[in-house]
Amino acid sequence: MGTYLTAFLVGGLFCIIGQLLFDLTKLTPAHILVLFVIAGGVLSGVGLYEPIVQFAGAGATIPIASFGNSLVQGAMYEASQTGIIGVLTGMFEVTSTGITAAIIFAFVMALIFDPKGLN
Repeated sequence: MGTYLTAFLVGGLFCIIGQLLFDLTKLTPAHILVLFVIAGGVLSGVGLYEPIVQFAGAGATIPIASFGNSLVQGAMYEASQTGIIGVLTGMFEVTSTGITAAIIFAFVMALIFDPKGLN
């Protein structure tokens, strides 16, 4: 039961931070999205995101900050294996499955449901 509570609390903390950014700043949703990805990447680069994942599990792997973590981890691993070109290929190698799944699921949902335009 403690694992679920920890994931809920840490994931909720990500949500609180995002909501405060919406309410207290003039940042757009796109700005906040990029900010979370960059924050996840920076935390990963300095070695702080993995301990958060170990502590919170899905509470840290589901939020968008985890995408930044995945980008950095993939880039660092491939750079250590193949050199500087691995920085680019590693990011795409690790995240391509998730991006492809998001595109496919969005397409299927657009076929099933009637998307409305922003009129």
